[in-house]
Amino acid sequence: MTGKVAIPRALLYYQYYPMWKAFFEELGAEVITSEETTKSALAAGSARVVAETCLPTKVFCGHVIGIADKVDFVFIPSIRSLEPQVYNCSKFLGLPDLVRVTVKESPPILDIEIDVNKGQKNVREQIHWLGRHFTRNPFRINRAYERALAVEREYQRTMSAQRLTPPEAIVVLASGVVEEGVCDEGGQRRADGQRVTVAVVGHPYNIYDNYINHNMLKRLKSLGARIVTAEIAPEGALDAGTAKLVGKPYWTYEDEVVGAAGYYLDTDVDGIICVVCFGCGPDSLMIDVIQRAAKERGNKPMMVITLDEHTGEAGLVTRMEAFVDMLQRRARVPRLAKRASRA
Repeated sequence: MTGKVAIPRALLYYQYYPMWKAFFEELGAEVITSEETTKSALAAGSARVVAETCLPTKVFCGHVIGIADKVDFVFIPSIRSLEPQVYNCSKFLGLPDLVRVTVKESPPILDIEIDVNKGQKNVREQIHWLGRHFTRNPFRINRAYERALAVEREYQRTMSAQRLTPPEAIVVLASGVVEEGVCDEGGQRRADGQRVTVAVVGHPYNIYDNYINHNMLKRLKSLGARIVTAEIAPEGALDAGTAKLVGKPYWTYEDEVVGAAGYYLDTDVDGIICVVCFGCGPDSLMIDVIQRAAKERGNKPMMVITLDEHTGEAGLVTRMEAFVDMLQRRARVPRLAKRASRA
């Protein structure tokens, strides 16, 4: 059996889209992605869930609504744990059921459960259950799974080696061509010639959704900042950063926030911007850890940007401009002192 499978362009899309796409295409399915987030998509998703639901989940529901009539299935995995005794946010655990209840027009949902606490055998069983929607050949399913894992490894290597964001790396894997990336070494300089490095940490679905964050990365680059993110950190750096700040991680995607901040706090970046969503319980705990660590070190200015559907573009841009200006003034002081000593 073949068919069209939707992968909504939200939540874990930025981490796993190439892997999921490779798996389904290896089994003969056609993979369809939703369009980028728009005002109407967010409004549609927000109208289906209670007000207290977090922004990324509202966005996800909006994407499912927008693509529901174009596909035969919607792939929504329930990822409970990817490491033993490390747990995921509840929104990921209940996401398939939430969509079933709120998006009545959705086609059948492929909702495998990934929980390594139940053992690798259980993970394999879930993968085979998913594959049997398209073929009864277990060897073909195994090949598709191995192909998907290989693509995921290449995806991670591409981001790190070429300093690409997930959306840029997805383009590279598909076509081999990408324009100048936001994390490259080039870019504009301010009139005063100063160039500061800003680490932007947070979950990919907050950092790379240009609608909900008002094109944050491109705006920072236009202000003259050099940008670094979790994806371009060296291999093993995020795990080391997490261990440094909290020891053993508790949350599945803690390395995207705590790990990245822990790593960049001890590098030569000029400042750190943490991007979170209003009402996110795990993120509120992680940000507290990062703020304490930054205060103890006292050498890295840090700003927290909290997003929700009411976040205004003007206020966000003003805060970024002020933060970059402050970093540039700080960077200028030691240079002036160095010139004076030479004179």
